[in-house]
Amino acid sequence: MVSAVLTTFVVALPVLAVILLAFFPDENIWPHLVDTTLPRYLDNTLRLMLGVAAITLTIGVSTAWAVTTCEFPGRRLFEWALLLPFAVPAYVIAYVYTDLLDYAGPVQTLLRDWFGWSTARDYWFPEIRNLGGATLMIGLVLYPYVYLLARAAFLEQSSSLFAVSRSLGHSALSTFFRVVLPIARPAIAVGLSLVLMETLNDFGTVDFFAVETLTAGLFDTWMNLGNLGGAAQIATVMLTFVLILVTLERYSRRRQQQYSPRDDRQPIHRFRLSVARQWACVAACGLPVLLGFVVPAVVLGIYAVEYFEQSWNLSFIRNSLNSLFLSGTAAITTLLIGLTLAYSRRLHDTPGMRVLMRLSSLGYAMPGAVLAVGVIIPLAGFDNWLDYWMQRWFGWNSGLLLSGSAFALVFAYTVRFLAVSAGSIESALQKVTPSMDMASRSLGQSPGGTLIRVHLPILRGTLLTAALVVFVDCMKELPATLILRPFNFDTLATYVYQFASDERLSISALPALVIVLAGILPILLMSRAISNSRKTDFS
Repeated sequence: MVSAVLTTFVVALPVLAVILLAFFPDENIWPHLVDTTLPRYLDNTLRLMLGVAAITLTIGVSTAWAVTTCEFPGRRLFEWALLLPFAVPAYVIAYVYTDLLDYAGPVQTLLRDWFGWSTARDYWFPEIRNLGGATLMIGLVLYPYVYLLARAAFLEQSSSLFAVSRSLGHSALSTFFRVVLPIARPAIAVGLSLVLMETLNDFGTVDFFAVETLTAGLFDTWMNLGNLGGAAQIATVMLTFVLILVTLERYSRRRQQQYSPRDDRQPIHRFRLSVARQWACVAACGLPVLLGFVVPAVVLGIYAVEYFEQSWNLSFIRNSLNSLFLSGTAAITTLLIGLTLAYSRRLHDTPGMRVLMRLSSLGYAMPGAVLAVGVIIPLAGFDNWLDYWMQRWFGWNSGLLLSGSAFALVFAYTVRFLAVSAGSIESALQKVTPSMDMASRSLGQSPGGTLIRVHLPILRGTLLTAALVVFVDCMKELPATLILRPFNFDTLATYVYQFASDERLSISALPALVIVLAGILPILLMSRAISNSRKTDFS
């Protein structure tokens, strides 16, 4: 119980630090922000979030419904392939499509050669480096959040509900909107809230496309203006966005308590479609995979092979090792802390413990840039305090031991992704019958011995999956890494960002491809777990 309280306090510390500095800054520039840049930041952020929400809902729900209830060529392939864009960071796909679609890119060059155009005034071509382009890029890689949860919800629904609706005269489309979609709405709302939080967190894409969102404004206020208090004030506005999203998500399902009558022995009856509708499903499922994964992967693969000798150098190897070290350390740390919290709740399932579990998940809702502000404040304060006393008593300058080292990054990663491991472990522990604990204790085992000898072997698969997901999330994390990394210290994510920002995608292709490939294994594991949850049949 004590460990759970301490862990929760440490996780909540960045939030408290941001709020405290926002209300008591060294230099209050809030009136200046309100009069000048903040309205623009808010407007762009809201439009970006609404656009991404529309794209992800349309793609995620429609494809999840198609692969769950319809039979068409390639359905089994699309079941897991639709998750592949999840492995591509939004900033990577933005770099790829900018390289393809810019004036000097292969697409416009080919069009000019075909039609004999000589300058940009001779033809019109859509501009990608704007708010619309950023919306499309982010939507293409974030729709798997909605697809994943919507498909799981559709698989959990009883086939009898659909059959009853059809027997009452409703068409398949009417049944979908009147019966299936309302039941799946809580899961879809959770997926959409995750999409919007990730959209709010994005920095690489909006920075590359020069879209002034709240995240971009936070970076500009801190890095360019040198005002940490102003950055904390913008971070507080972002936290307000997160609070609104979480509140709306919970409010949307406040009265929905569902008990599924599903029988696993009753298979799902898939529809046999006409040839035209089958190919419409193929197109609807294939286009997001093509644009969100295949095209970026092929472009990165070509560049990685072509420029391998320039890319494979000491910097790439060093940055790869940095990413492996940080991501591996954060994965192990979150796993240990998540296991401690989840098992503490199993031993002491009290209202207070449930509140602590919720508070420990705060970090996942925090955008990376906000988290970086919250982490740097207490760590820098501790470093300054320690340095003062070390110089006073020993005449020795201790420097920035925490805020200027990799510790700050590991701490930020742990706070941000603790909810992933703790939630997965808690869910798995709830499926273990309490009688196993009682039997172990009756045989003389302590709570710790029961955890090691009984629960850990059962949780082995869950622990591995949680560690992989955290590892991949840390590999992709950009905003917090850019702010908190020590001097002369880069990860693969920041390495890609630096080269791509300088229009040198060819050199950054190899590290970008490594990040993408690292994210595929957890995706395949998640898809397999969902597919095995329900049998199917044809009708």
